[in-house]
Amino acid sequence: MCLATVAKITKIVDAATAEADFGGVGSEIKTVLLGGLKKGDYVLVHAGFAINKLSDEDAEEIISASKTAGLL
Repeated sequence: MCLATVAKITKIVDAATAEADFGGVGSEIKTVLLGGLKKGDYVLVHAGFAINKLSDEDAEEIISASKTAGLL
């Protein structure tokens, strides 16, 4: 089973790539499936691709639940 992970955009590299923070771990992700992303946005990432933009509230709820479950 594969899971999507919440990440926060830390830098827009170009139209198809961004740098993202996964709870303290940085990684480059592809953003070609979503338009209009900016620094500070939260996204769900699966297989290196941002697949959905999240509200700050939804992202914080997912992060909190992941920590409670011992996943982070």
